[in-house]
Amino acid sequence: MVAEERKESTTTTLIFTYGTLKRGFSNHTLMQDLMRTGDASFVATCQTAEKYPLVCGPYRVPFLLNMSGSGHRVKGEVYAVSLSGLARLDELEGTSRGHYERLPITLELDNGDGDGSCSEGLKCAEAYYAHNSYAMELWKKDGKKGLKAYTEKEVKGYVKRKDRPQNLTFLDHIQLFVNSPSSH
Repeated sequence: MVAEERKESTTTTLIFTYGTLKRGFSNHTLMQDLMRTGDASFVATCQTAEKYPLVCGPYRVPFLLNMSGSGHRVKGEVYAVSLSGLARLDELEGTSRGHYERLPITLELDNGDGDGSCSEGLKCAEAYYAHNSYAMELWKKDGKKGLKAYTEKEVKGYVKRKDRPQNLTFLDHIQLFVNSPSSH
């Protein structure tokens, strides 16, 4: 029985981070907290095995869109996260509120030589995708271009949740963004 409990407590899920949870970005403090408590560990830098759209929405918030075959192979980081750590990430990403959906993704791990090839081959992980209720609208708003990576360039203009207008929900902000006149 003790062995089963130990196995349950060490169960981890591989999570692909492509935006503000990456090292050097504003929400990485949550990942650092999870690593301090043993609820997450860095695995590798990686990129998606297939092309996906990565776009910036309202307040320069990054969104990965679950539309494989469009966009680019997206660069990011993968972490092994415990069940309790996953609950904290789900809360941040608003999975119960229709903000993001945590779904499978296939990744290629970077072997460190910079050529993008894999030392360990393909890895199945999970990623937080924009909820499908508004993903296509974000893709159209982006002009169907997408990004290869969320970098310091894209983060310029990012507004932290606490600094956004509090009288609207996140979904309200998304609807206002997609319905605003295009800058393309």
